[in-house]
Formats: sequence, C-alpha cells, structure tokens
Amino acid sequence: MDNWSTDKSTAYYRSRDPINNFRIKVTLHRITSATIIPQHNVVQQEGRSHVEMGDMGSRASMGPRPDDREEFTFQWQQKLFSQREMDVYSNKSNVLTYLDEKYNHEVTSLEQKGGRPNKRIFSYVDHDRFTNLEEYDTMTTSPNEDQSFLVERMSQVRRRRHADRGGNIPRNKNLVNMKPTEDFIRNNHVINTPQQTMYIMADLSARNRTPELSDEYVLCTIQVDNNGVISIKPDFNRSRGPYRLETEGERREIYEYTLQHVSKAMSSQEQDREHKMYKELYAKHIETLAASVGEQFEMPPPGILRLNLYGEIVSARNFEYDNLHINFFLELPRNWTADHGQQLSGVTHTVATKVEDRDNVAYFSYPFEYEVFFRNETEDDMPQWPLLFLQVLSVDSWQRYRTEGYGYCSIPSAPGVHHKTIHTWRPVGNSLVDPMRRFFVGGSPELEDPTYTAVPTTFDGQRLSKFGFRTESSGSIQIKLYCVQQSQAFLETTTKKRKTATLLDRLGGMSAQSNIMNVLDAFQKARKRMQSARENLASTMGAA
Repeated sequence: MDNWSTDKSTAYYRSRDPINNFRIKVTLHRITSATIIPQHNVVQQEGRSHVEMGDMGSRASMGPRPDDREEFTFQWQQKLFSQREMDVYSNKSNVLTYLDEKYNHEVTSLEQKGGRPNKRIFSYVDHDRFTNLEEYDTMTTSPNEDQSFLVERMSQVRRRRHADRGGNIPRNKNLVNMKPTEDFIRNNHVINTPQQTMYIMADLSARNRTPELSDEYVLCTIQVDNNGVISIKPDFNRSRGPYRLETEGERREIYEYTLQHVSKAMSSQEQDREHKMYKELYAKHIETLAASVGEQFEMPPPGILRLNLYGEIVSARNFEYDNLHINFFLELPRNWTADHGQQLSGVTHTVATKVEDRDNVAYFSYPFEYEVFFRNETEDDMPQWPLLFLQVLSVDSWQRYRTEGYGYCSIPSAPGVHHKTIHTWRPVGNSLVDPMRRFFVGGSPELEDPTYTAVPTTFDGQRLSKFGFRTESSGSIQIKLYCVQQSQAFLETTTKKRKTATLLDRLGGMSAQSNIMNVLDAFQKARKRMQSARENLASTMGAA
C-alpha cells in the first residue's frame, strides 16, 4: 500500500522529433477485491448465540485469472477497441457515419483474424467521440455540481490541426463582424486549441457481464500541440511505484498500472548526423542574416551624438475633470537636429479616470520615440538638452474642452531608464468670468506659446520675469524614458584606462578632429588636381 504513487499531476515535455516515433508501455495488474472481508454466521448453541467466522470470500475471486495482468505498447494515435466497441461496431444498424463504417470494417477484420490483441486495455484517439469527464475542474466542493455552458461547449470542440493553406485572404473580405448576433457570439467565443489528444483506457467490467460505459476508466491522457509540447497525465512512473485504481460499485476491485516511456532512442551515429545537420542549418541561417544586415555596425559621424529616446506616458493623476488626453512635443535647442521626416509632436487617446485610494488616475500607456543628433560646433556655448512639453486637456459629453495643465521635463543627460513625475499648472485668468466660463460652457485661458512653461524660444534677454501671471496648481503626469546614446567618443572611454574628459568635451575634441580630417581631405583633392594638371601640361608640351 505504501509503494503506490498518489501523485497524478500532469507532466509537460517538449520534443522536436516527429510524434509518430512516440511509444508508451502500459502495464495493468489486478491486485484484489476491496470487498473481501471476513463473513460471519450467527449460530445458535445451548441457548446462546455466537459468531462463527467464515471464509475470506470465494475461491473464484481469490484465485488468479488470465486477464489479471496485461501489457501493451502504444504508438501515437493507435486505436485499440474495447469489448463494448466491438459489440457496437459489429452491428450494422449502428453504422451512421464514415467513422462508424471504418470501424465496422476494422472490427470485422479483427473477428475474422481471431479477435482483439488486447483484453482490458484499449484507447480512444483524437477523432473518437469521447470526452473525459475529469478534464474540467469543479467550481465548488458539491458532488452534485453540473457542467457549465462553457465546459459543455469546450467538450464539443474538435481540436483540429491548422493546415498551411495556400493563397491569400481577399482584400474585399472583412474578417471582423461589426454587428454580431447573440447566436454568433455564443458559437464563436470558444477558443479552438490546435492540439491532438489520445486516451489510454481500461475496461474493468466483471466477467460474464456485458461491458458498459461506466466500466471504462482513464489510465493516461496524452496531448500534443503544434509547438511540440507533450502533456501526459499522469507522468511516467520511472522509479516511483505504480498508480492505484479502484473500481466503483459493489465489487470495488483494486488495480495498479505503470506507464513507461519506451520510444526508440537515437544511436550515436544518428545523433552525430542530426547535430551536424543542425549546425549546418544554423550556419546557413547566420550567413543569411549577415548578408541582409551587413557586417559593419552603423556609427554616427565623428563629433556627432545620436540620442534614441523611447518613452511612455504612463498615467495622469488628480486632474479636475474626466476624459483626459495629452498633447506633447519635443523642443530641440541649438546644435540639436532631427530627420526632416520625423514628427516631433503627438497626441494621446482619450482616457477615463478611475479612483485609486484617494486619487483620480487615468492610465494612458502611450508610447513614443524620437531619434535626434547633437553636434557641438562651438565650445563657448553651454550645451542644452531637449525639452519635452506636455499639455493636458479634457472633454465631456457636451464636447466642452478645457485646459487642465501644462508641464515639461528635460531629457536626462545620462543613458538608461528614467521615471519622472511632471507637476503641472494652468493659467486662471484675471477675472471671475474665466472660471464661470470654464464650468458652464467650457474653454479656459491657454498659453499662446506652450514653451512659456519653461523659457520661451523667442526670449533673447538675460532675465525672464513672470511676475503677475496668475496660475493654479493642477495634477501630475508620470512618464518613463529609455535613453540610448551612441557616439564615436565612447570608444575612447573603452580604450583608455582612465576617463579624461566629459562627454561634451570629447564631442568637442571629435568635432575639431573632424574639421582637421575635412582639411586633409580637401588638401588631398587639391593635390590630385594639381598632379593631373601637370600631366596634361607635360603631354601638351611633348606634342608641340
């Protein structure tokens, strides 16, 4: 009793080999009957009644039987019929479908050859009309719980393999049903999992009795999907003890069975051949990638810093009105450039707020990305980093727009991941009409130049005064920035043991080096022109 294995959980394996090579050996052994208990008879003797112990059951149940032990090695999707299926498919009146007709021919052929090769062990394959009632988990502990609608629908799903069909979908065919009916939704919301299933069963019916469906027990369930994932429930025994199976009803017999993986292992020559084949395949794949990508790593010119900015507007908190969206743009200061086709501004979608703790939060999760370049032409000016400006607006069901806040942040000068919280404010105007207009008809004071949040681009003075400009604090915006910097100046840091200068200083040195290289290049071109002129002059003098 202690050697039995009680763990019948599902095990998962992954294989790249064809599933047709899969072999599993099943051994079923009948132990005894659970109803073998001492029988007693009441005997009257000398006015007293005493209990006389009888025999331990009948000798017929105690003795060994020919079908007490059975072994069979299954292939993938190998069909073995049970005695109940033999009785059903041998009758012509039960043949209704093409599958029934096929099984009828196979059963007839088996009867002509002398019967089944198996006794109690049989199998259900993928296209059989069988559903394991133990496949679904109950929602409650009640033994009277019925199957839900979803469980019934899933049991009727035929898990087909997706074939690779040629041809493309016509352009005029819309795959999305814009007006689905209730029947369409009920019939199409169930996911069709592309996998094949095989059940290894045991017919544990009593001798000299017609087998029924209730006498069939699942020994093992095997499922294989298109990705090569094999699930087996329960797992192979290996060094563990056999699994125990107890029948229901009055007999309550006890069986034990084992599952062994007996697939033919590859020889050393086959393994070497497969390893060589995969090695050649991977080498060819690498060559294809190298031919399409190239061997040279793309680098910016000398003295140029490339900044790749990958950002995300995560959320906005504690703004006055609901249904928020954000306008944003990237302002490039002097010596910063971007490609002409790149758009440096954008607008998010409209998001409704929800309450978290005591905050009104609107989650955007809106991504954006920029690629800009920096060239330090003059070392006298203090370099500046780009600024990201944001404007939060709201719109209600009456299409009333309101400005909720302005804010900005400077792009970090250090590469890596940066989390920033931008606190915003909004102008309130100088009269009581402005807040009344904002509440009743929408609209509020706005900035003519959004860069006024920081230092306006049109400002040329030395001191900027915002005295008298009335504002009101608003909510906050959470953003996430991923900064990637690339420059040839970074090569000096890796080659030298110590850091000699800052990034901007190195960029200035690279700029000077680039100017020297341009001068040398112009000198070489002038020298070639002079040599060609001398050769032409010499040829002209010789001809004269």
